[in-house]
Amino acid sequence: MSRVKYLPEAEAWAAGERKEGVVVQYALSLAREWHRNGRCYWIVEARARGETWRRFYVSPDGKSVLSEDGRPVARAPRKATTSPPATAAPR
Repeated sequence: MSRVKYLPEAEAWAAGERKEGVVVQYALSLAREWHRNGRCYWIVEARARGETWRRFYVSPDGKSVLSEDGRPVARAPRKATTSPPATAAPR
C-alpha cells in the first residue's frame, strides 16, 4: 500500500483531504485479484469521506503499479541523498 500512498498524486490528494479534517484510508483487497497481460495484481483503493477516490493495481512484489485504466503509474523520482562531509580523524 505504501507504493500507492507515496505516489505524488496520492500525496497531493491526501494532503488536501487532511487539510479539511478528512481521514484518508488505503484499502488492500486480497480477496479479489485483477489480471492484466498474464500478471496478477492486487487492488488498492484510496478512500476518503466513505468514497473511493481512485483504484490502483499493484503487483504482489510491489514493483508494478497500474492506474484504473491499466496504464503504468510513474514512480516519484528518488531523492538523492548525500553523505556527510568527510572530517579528518583526530591525531
